[in-house]
Amino acid sequence: MTGSVVVIGAINVDLVVSGASLPAPGQTVTGGVFAQHHGGKGGNQAVAAARALGGGPGVVIVGAVGNDLLGHDALDALRIEGVATSVAMRPGVRTGVALICVAPDGENQISVAPGANAELAAGDVTSAFAQVHEIGVILASLEVSHGAVRAAAAWCSEHQVPFVLNPAPIQPWVEEVAALATYLTPNEHEREALGELPDGVVIVETRGHEGVLIQRDGEQEHVAAHPVQVVDTTGAGDCFNGVFAAGLAEGLEVSAAVQRAAAAAALSVTKVGAREGMPTRDELDAFLRHA
Repeated sequence: MTGSVVVIGAINVDLVVSGASLPAPGQTVTGGVFAQHHGGKGGNQAVAAARALGGGPGVVIVGAVGNDLLGHDALDALRIEGVATSVAMRPGVRTGVALICVAPDGENQISVAPGANAELAAGDVTSAFAQVHEIGVILASLEVSHGAVRAAAAWCSEHQVPFVLNPAPIQPWVEEVAALATYLTPNEHEREALGELPDGVVIVETRGHEGVLIQRDGEQEHVAAHPVQVVDTTGAGDCFNGVFAAGLAEGLEVSAAVQRAAAAAALSVTKVGAREGMPTRDELDAFLRHA
């Protein structure tokens, strides 16, 4: 074991309509079913890591919520999963909300009101790091402020801690922080937007049913996807990232960490909801034994 997984990212509540076709611009679609789930890339990734570790190295989330009912509920849900919360509670600001439409084939559209997530500051991040006894890996996504992500990248560089950057959603400042990452985990669309990257950055590109491409030291390695019945792709990328970071925290080599993460993501899309299908350690191990 090499230390805790620290996740920097958004904590949202997901409002989901599933079962109807995705609306075109200006179109209203009826016939779906409504559900409310806990979400946000940071929250989802932290839960995925905690379940994958199954009581091993700890998981800490660094984020921000509003001092409202949604915010308190979101923190309770994370703590139930065994995630420690170093979360700023911003009075007078709403907790982030994601509006999600899920089509019958599992594809989705997502619109996010960031709320308190946008107010996560560099000072919140560095203060949180000082409270963690031993950090094994830091994972960040881009639903929080530039300052927060930049502070995490700088801290990792100074303390020689692996920095995993999930460059989603793409932001105007993404190239600056991407160049500081140890591991970069874009999907194929995000990879196109990133352009040229420094040689030292290991790129772990997720490509859905085509699997994962690992690019390092001028070479490529392909990890195949697991065939499953897709129900809902919401949160699959978050599941991959959380389990990948958990693998690194346990000392796995990159290829082995990617293989576990790809299997976990495959399991996650077999159920509705971003977190509901994220596997426990036992479920993941059993799936890999029979893969």
